[in-house]
Amino acid sequence: MRRAVTLAIATLLATSAGAGAEGIMVTLGTATPGGGFPVYGDAVAQTINEVDSSIEVRTRNTKGSTENVPLLEAGQLDLALVQGEVAHEALAGIGPPASKLVIFAAMYTTPGMFVVRGDQPYRSIDDLKGKPVVWGARGSGLVVLARYVLEGLGLDMERDFQSTYLDRAGDGPAMVQDGRAAALWGGGTGWPGFTTVARGPQGARFIAPTADERGRIQARQPFLKTLSIPAGAYPGQAETIVSVGSWSFILARPDLPDETAYRLARALHRGESALAARLPQGHETTAANTVAAAPRPDLIHPGARRYFREIGLTP
Repeated sequence: MRRAVTLAIATLLATSAGAGAEGIMVTLGTATPGGGFPVYGDAVAQTINEVDSSIEVRTRNTKGSTENVPLLEAGQLDLALVQGEVAHEALAGIGPPASKLVIFAAMYTTPGMFVVRGDQPYRSIDDLKGKPVVWGARGSGLVVLARYVLEGLGLDMERDFQSTYLDRAGDGPAMVQDGRAAALWGGGTGWPGFTTVARGPQGARFIAPTADERGRIQARQPFLKTLSIPAGAYPGQAETIVSVGSWSFILARPDLPDETAYRLARALHRGESALAARLPQGHETTAANTVAAAPRPDLIHPGARRYFREIGLTP
């Protein structure tokens, strides 16, 4: 009986996040089905789990970035995907006081833009004023990016457009393809909504801020960076697309044990090539990019920072 009790206790300890050498299990929050976050989150989980079989990363669908932050703060998630503008607001204390959340890894850059059907006449943001536009899932960080972009141009999502918000991000492309919406807002490389529209029978056209518009946006929102998507990233996309956006991050709850974060960072680093092979945007998820993209070094989880020091990325 004593041996059975001892074995049961050992098993329980080994399966909790932060266990010593074995059995780490963490939950990674993503977003609504059909968007880019669940696809990316699954790829990250598969990569880490394959590299280190003693780690189990389980993904969980959520409403998106704006729900992931409070879920992390409440300890209901260990890690979560958070779009750049939402991460910026949380870490900088814009609105509520600054969050104690920390960065585990940089995900990828997210230049924001619209997609329209290739047979439609729209070619600029001004052309879309007054038209029905799908902004994505209401809890998505992409909606926050859209708000920053439009505010920089003196536009309002509700006043200047016929705005639609979704319960499921995956419902947006069909609305563009069947004519219920003129445009779908999204961002980044490999975003599923853009790919779906671009593969449609009418093809797709992408609309991003012009150079003059980018200057106006960045004058009001200096934290937004000039970012680009290379030609060929989407079917039929013949030219590079330049827009504004930011890095999205995998954030961690502040009390995630250092050893857990260390081992997760090591596994993700060792799996960088595998993640890049799984997703086009996966090549941006590197330890080096995490160090470079973090607004301040102290915002990176101490366990991850310890690993980065060991491999020579930080002093």
